Amino acid sequence: MERQYAARYRELYMRHWWWRARERVIISTLRANSRGRKWPSILDVGCGDGLFFDRLREFGNVEGIEPDASLVDPAGAWRPRIRVQPFDERFRPAHAYSLITMFDVLEHLPDAANALRHASALLEREGMLVATVPAFESLWTSHDDINHHVRRFTKTTLKMLLVESGFDVVSMRYFYFWTCPLKLLIRLKERILRRPSAAANVPPDIINRALFRLSVLEQETLGRLPMPFGSSLICVGRVRAGPA
Repeated sequence: MERQYAARYRELYMRHWWWRARERVIISTLRANSRGRKWPSILDVGCGDGLFFDRLREFGNVEGIEPDASLVDPAGAWRPRIRVQPFDERFRPAHAYSLITMFDVLEHLPDAANALRHASALLEREGMLVATVPAFESLWTSHDDINHHVRRFTKTTLKMLLVESGFDVVSMRYFYFWTCPLKLLIRLKERILRRPSAAANVPPDIINRALFRLSVLEQETLGRLPMPFGSSLICVGRVRAGPA
């Protein structure tokens, strides 16, 4: 991501309605798949400064890997649990993981399939993957450029990658339905004006709270339905069981 954007990432993550509502979707998905039990070992890929670790430790013992050293505070509380290096074949931990998470990571990678294959190889037998990605190329805006995205996904393209990488798909659903028309309008505006939109900022408090509540309302109503669209996509995969 752009350095200026990266410098503000902590504030955005902690306060912006989009990150706060996304966290609810992720936590709900993890709880549904943990079934009240903890995973013995969790790896958060692309963990940044471990901002999600406080929530992830509800589900088990957490560690992370982050390729961008500028996102990791050397004096941060979670620094001892974060490996600063690329997530590729050079990353060879001494143990397998029971859960790997990739929250808005795959869209940054030129070879997402290779990352998923590596994740599959690092998981224990029938270990799980939970990932979120941005959805639909038609929703591409300057926000994707600022974040150095390579692609956006659909259920079809993400499922194909998961299956090819050794996963069975447990569940997959879109969310943030209400933002789709908004992103289409932003895309149209950028094309007409031929200039990018302003970088993301935390809106005024009253607007920030209202958009968060709208997103939560969507999750609690339409989120229960198999909606065919959304600006984000969350999936759960399980390593395909081989011969006993």
